Amino acid sequence: MTISLKKGERISLAKVAPSLVAGFIGLGWDVNVTDTGGDFDLDVSVFLLGDNDKLVSDKHFIFYNNLVSPDSDQSVKLLGDNRTGEGEGDDEGLIVDLRKVPVDVAKIVVTVTIYEADKRKQNFGQVSNAYIRLVDVQTKEEVLRYDLTEDFSVETAVIMAELYRKDGEWRLNAVGSGFQGGLQALLDRYN
Repeated sequence: MTISLKKGERISLAKVAPSLVAGFIGLGWDVNVTDTGGDFDLDVSVFLLGDNDKLVSDKHFIFYNNLVSPDSDQSVKLLGDNRTGEGEGDDEGLIVDLRKVPVDVAKIVVTVTIYEADKRKQNFGQVSNAYIRLVDVQTKEEVLRYDLTEDFSVETAVIMAELYRKDGEWRLNAVGSGFQGGLQALLDRYN
């Protein structure tokens, strides 16, 4: 049974899915019918942060030009870049093997940004039905889901969720915070 989270809600993965060792994180959205003069290209990016809430290194920024984490086990893998978001189901996704995430990574931040948003005059107010979900890779069962309900009329970047370690276990925080300035605003925040 899927647990639906609300903005700001935090949950222990050990309590809701004690056998979870690796998760598929799927993200999806729909673009409202508007004519902005260009296609919408939403991109998932992942920031692997240390205890100081900063990137462990530049290689710990996972995005369409760097699909895997730098650790030898490649514990975090982005599964490509969907440039249109068309179709049903997840538009982009990643795999996180929680057993293999190096100890210097305290937090995994999953974000979505709009590619060339300013140039294309696009924002998250033109996007609907955005969600993030966590699926147990072994059982294929959806464990958690967070549906973004806010109307971000000027924001071009959204922090969807954070996986973080606390007291030796992984937890998930449904963040749902929007930012102006696109991907650069997030890079500035975590560098």
